[in-house]
Amino acid sequence: MSGLVIAVPSKGRLKEQVEGWLADSGLKLEVTGGARGYLASLKGLPGAQVRLLSAADIADALDAGEVHLGVTGEDLLRERGEDLDARLLLLRALGFGRADLVTAVPKSWLDVDSMADLEEVAHDYVRRTGRRMRVATKYLTQTRSFFARHGIADYRITESGGATEGAPAAGSAELVVDITTTGATLQANGLKVLADGVMLKSQAQLAASLRAAWSPEALAQAERLLRIVEARAAALRSSTLTWPAGGDAVEVATVNALVTAGASRRPNGLLVDSAQLADASLALNAAGLGPVTVSKPDFVFDVKCLAFDTLRSRVI
Repeated sequence: MSGLVIAVPSKGRLKEQVEGWLADSGLKLEVTGGARGYLASLKGLPGAQVRLLSAADIADALDAGEVHLGVTGEDLLRERGEDLDARLLLLRALGFGRADLVTAVPKSWLDVDSMADLEEVAHDYVRRTGRRMRVATKYLTQTRSFFARHGIADYRITESGGATEGAPAAGSAELVVDITTTGATLQANGLKVLADGVMLKSQAQLAASLRAAWSPEALAQAERLLRIVEARAAALRSSTLTWPAGGDAVEVATVNALVTAGASRRPNGLLVDSAQLADASLALNAAGLGPVTVSKPDFVFDVKCLAFDTLRSRVI
């Protein structure tokens, strides 16, 4: 494959969110072969191929180097193994598809509120029954790593093939490690999340495969994509301030102070972080400058693109 290959979710809420994110950056997803097609293209990124896969298959494809870029949940990526950083590069957290990977035990375990409590229960369970506690989960790698960090060894994993949260009620496990967005399903099944039992606060990630064959063409297309989405992200967190310029010493000193605080000079104004919008505007007013007009840029393209620079340094 010489051109860039990108994998995005093929169905569900995550697909809708990824499509919306791309469209917001002017990169509309156009599916080939009708609504059930599994290939697509991106308007604004000529030559790139888009594959529509399940979220789990995207993680597999990235790990195998079958695609260059992909969008999927961090929980699925982290499940690929602890040496993830040697095979994949997380380029941007996208702010949607949020879910927590948690350890949850029955509410009836009144004295079990932490991982330390669970370690005691696990030890006692072996002593009383001669068997290890069963943990139902689809996340074997992260469960083993997390439990090891908390010194828990007296357990065994029951790999879940269905609704994990129902395992304790069904008698097939004593506790679960599962992904949850609100915790409502766990609660409905009589479970509670341990206070320090959150393994990962997951969200959708734009990731790059370090195992893929990165041709000059693929890199050039990746740079275009990354510069566009980074410019859009910068615009969303920025505002432009303009005012009738006077050029006197007070104005120069005020602008210099704001630049020192993080603002960027723009023709006839400043670009500021939206969180500092009020402070910067009031500082200009206090210097006798105004009226200050605020506008939102659509894109903020910078000379450097950290995401692409990092990617290039890892694959060349």
